[in-house]
Amino acid sequence: MQSIRGGTKLLQRHHFSISNTLRSTSASSSWSANESRRLGFDSFRSTRAFDSAATYLISSLTKAVPSSSVVPYGMSLLSNRKLSTLTPDSSDDAIPSDLLMKKTVITPDWTIGKYQDLVIPVTNFQNEEKGLMVLSGDVFDVPIRKDIIHNVVKWQLAKRQQGTHSTKTLSEVSGTGRKPWNQKGTGRARHGTLRGPQFRGGCVMHGPKSRSHAIKMNKQVRRLGLKIALSARAAEGKLLVFDDLALPSHKTKNIVNYYNQMENTKKVLVVEGGPIDEKLKLATQNLHYVNIIPSIGLNVYSILLHDTLVMSRDAVNMIVERMNTPINR
Repeated sequence: MQSIRGGTKLLQRHHFSISNTLRSTSASSSWSANESRRLGFDSFRSTRAFDSAATYLISSLTKAVPSSSVVPYGMSLLSNRKLSTLTPDSSDDAIPSDLLMKKTVITPDWTIGKYQDLVIPVTNFQNEEKGLMVLSGDVFDVPIRKDIIHNVVKWQLAKRQQGTHSTKTLSEVSGTGRKPWNQKGTGRARHGTLRGPQFRGGCVMHGPKSRSHAIKMNKQVRRLGLKIALSARAAEGKLLVFDDLALPSHKTKNIVNYYNQMENTKKVLVVEGGPIDEKLKLATQNLHYVNIIPSIGLNVYSILLHDTLVMSRDAVNMIVERMNTPINR
């Protein structure tokens, strides 16, 4: 009994050698020092290993002595721990249920950027469950890089500029080429033409001319920017997949009712895989916070302008196919 009490007290320390504790209890339990070394219980430094060692040792102690002599020490020990490898539903009758934590084993949280496939539920505008869908990890779970997003948005905004601004130079302004007055004798400043920039109706010096504002951006970087934007929305839980985007009628209240049920949502971008449904188009044309775009036109800037992304199954499949298509060089 003295060796059992000594073994349980050792468990209350943060740093201990489990092999020494098991040797002290070998006389009253079925464990031995050789078995502890065979199972790799020489030293435990991590939290999970500590919990596993504690539960195994308590199990061995309860087989040798009544549970009443172990409960006070076991409860004080496990009450200070946040993790447990066993639950009250365990089939092992040797460990009392009041010694076990009510919570199950904590699994590590999912981290973004590991290229892992994501499984999300599929629904529709009526909030009906339509099963699950697997999102490709190489499209919807890539590492977030703000520099790529910045460069792609800068390229996109520069490319969409019309560049049609133009002004007339001295040779393009209509007017006479005659010298307005004599060089000397008038008391006025000397001039050779009335089409100069200092006269009303004259030319503009160093003004803008029609040109393209587009900058160079590699196709791989442009494609990576779209993947990052989709991954960011998926990580935030703002990516919704619908089985289809069909509406019962063209009434705007169908979209408004669904929008009011959404939490922390200001603007919604609806992405359709095929031709846009006429009812959906009519139902959203008067709503400034809901926009529709085909999957072929999905871009980084539009995703950033809307905090929630609603995509149909066909749109997801087309985006994945588009991202996996070889780049024409």
